[in-house]
Amino acid sequence: MRVHLKTLGCRLNEAEIETWANDFSARGHTLVNEEESPDILVLNTCAVTQGAVRKSRQLVRKTHKKNPKAKLVVSGCYATLNEQETVSLDGVDLLINNQQKEKLVELTLDNLSEETMPSMATEPNEVALFSRGRQRAFIKVQDGCRYRCSFCIVTIARGDEKSRAIDEIIVEINTIHQHGISEIVITGVHLGGYGSDIDSDLFTLVQSIVEETTIPRIRMGSLEPWDLPDGFLELFKNPRLMPHMHLPMQSGSDTVLKRMSRRCKTDEFRALVAEARRLIPTINITSDIIVGFPGETDEEWQQTLNFVEEMQFGDLHIFTYSTREGTKAASMPNQVRNVIKKQRSKALHLLAESIKVSRMNALLGSTLDILWEDGQQKNDDGSTTVLGYTPNYLRVKTTTKEPEKLSNHVLSCELSSIENNVFNGRLV
Repeated sequence: MRVHLKTLGCRLNEAEIETWANDFSARGHTLVNEEESPDILVLNTCAVTQGAVRKSRQLVRKTHKKNPKAKLVVSGCYATLNEQETVSLDGVDLLINNQQKEKLVELTLDNLSEETMPSMATEPNEVALFSRGRQRAFIKVQDGCRYRCSFCIVTIARGDEKSRAIDEIIVEINTIHQHGISEIVITGVHLGGYGSDIDSDLFTLVQSIVEETTIPRIRMGSLEPWDLPDGFLELFKNPRLMPHMHLPMQSGSDTVLKRMSRRCKTDEFRALVAEARRLIPTINITSDIIVGFPGETDEEWQQTLNFVEEMQFGDLHIFTYSTREGTKAASMPNQVRNVIKKQRSKALHLLAESIKVSRMNALLGSTLDILWEDGQQKNDDGSTTVLGYTPNYLRVKTTTKEPEKLSNHVLSCELSSIENNVFNGRLV
């Protein structure tokens, strides 16, 4: 059968559809684009914000309208938290909740396919990833979260923590590397909690990946700042571990952090960032901030602005707080008015942009190794604009008349100028 997969939301969702893509491919089914009349469409939905819920609903409707004859399978956090609403949407043939995700391919074929085993099956290969235009693979190492931050619906949707065995993860990474992938991203709902259920930890996992694989580039997904095991930063001395850490703080005010049920105070975060920058001078620290959390006063908001400026984040994901039914924060008093949220969000965006530009300017003239992706744009002079990432996860573009020689290769590039927050690079 012809299968197309789509996702909204986090890197974990990306990792899941890559696993499904490999599983469908291994069973002999063909991965296709949405325009190629798929027989089965699989959607992995998101519910992290009300906006994500709305987009998930729209995606289901739009996908069915575009391919009304295809069987539609819906999974993910939106589908799990809103089962009745999801199955009532036009075109939905099968809902697979988060607790059933590991069996999604099997359940899909059992329920929607007349022929569950193709006449000629194949071994897992690079087709699944490369047909989706991917040069890096997301490796899901755990799911679920033991914590209950007061604003978070995802931990409710994902359930209890469940870690994969290290041996299984190593096999997956080595297989992916054998088929041409040069970079992996280690992901999980609560990545720092890896191993809590199998008598292991994140340090042991990453150390094992470094020692038992040879894949050139290893990236870490989002890590809660209070969760890093002892000695974890020392691992970054290995040049294969990319110098970028995304540490979601959510606020720069200790009183807001307490209402959020976060487990890191601003002083602890300052110390962590200082130590990371001491041990890894090229590291890029990025973070998340929620704007307008219930009860956030002008003074608390100013504390956040001051904190962001002090930390000099390389980039910032800014979320305007939205009420999520089923969370503790939804019933908190003194909800912030939308007009104030918009004003604060605008101010934070301007500050974050200014800091990002300043930090990027400091890198101009340097030469870094870039993992180049597929050609993105054909130019009038016959060249192709190709995009890639620096080790510390900054976007770079260059032009070439031989894009096939760059795609999925790590090649050096001099950072010559900046345009729309992307470096222009000159190949060395």
